[in-house]
Amino acid sequence: MKPQFSPIFVSHGAPTIVVENSSTSDFLRHLGRDLGRPKGIVCISAHWTTAEPRVTMHPHPDTMYDFGGFSDELYSLTYPAPGDPLLAQRVLSLLRGNGIPADKDMSRGFDHGAWTPLMLMYPDADIPVIQLSVQPHLGPEHHFSVGRALKPLIDEEVLILASGSATHNLRDFFGRKLDSEPLPYAQEFAGWLTKAIVEGRTDELFDYEKRAPQALRNHPTPEHFLPIFVPMGAGGAGTLLHDAYSYGFLNMAAYHW
Repeated sequence: MKPQFSPIFVSHGAPTIVVENSSTSDFLRHLGRDLGRPKGIVCISAHWTTAEPRVTMHPHPDTMYDFGGFSDELYSLTYPAPGDPLLAQRVLSLLRGNGIPADKDMSRGFDHGAWTPLMLMYPDADIPVIQLSVQPHLGPEHHFSVGRALKPLIDEEVLILASGSATHNLRDFFGRKLDSEPLPYAQEFAGWLTKAIVEGRTDELFDYEKRAPQALRNHPTPEHFLPIFVPMGAGGAGTLLHDAYSYGFLNMAAYHW
């Protein structure tokens, strides 16, 4: 029997996650070993937003440093995983075959929403990776439909990996330490999120802006939350894999379906 790789969502945190010691960095290091080795990875990153879905086609993507103000060490790191134009074409075919307009991107590299968790999960960088963009203006149901279209990839030994953040209000970043106490408003939203995922309350998750406590405070903009709906659409029942906080305001939850 061929192995199957459950669709996964991880919270990627700050770029420094790859050089810091935390429960989440430890979790991600173990996650790759626990999952095993897929034939390819489709990464849906919060840090690539487009009007309609786009898929990376470059066979040798660059490592992007799409952040500023961090230590020089981070800008010397590279994640030289190969791209996979054939897998990218397969993703395009699945999306278009399900009525979802999509196009290719010939030049884009790996943004830090992709390469930071992958550097911890698969440090050898020898598994082909492609990226799929997020459409913030199209909302949760669109991204759920994207995931449903990609479901056949599970039987093809491809890992669908969404990367964003369970909570993400950067206005609360300044002046906080990595191990700061969790803020109550983030805990309230994260608790609601996990319960809704585990109980399969999809309609409530679609309407999270109105139904979730402190929704807009935790996600003033939606791009870090929307990736979670792609593996949700591709998978079945949801399970919490990891729960922790960084800087008090970032819930670092991970789920699989």
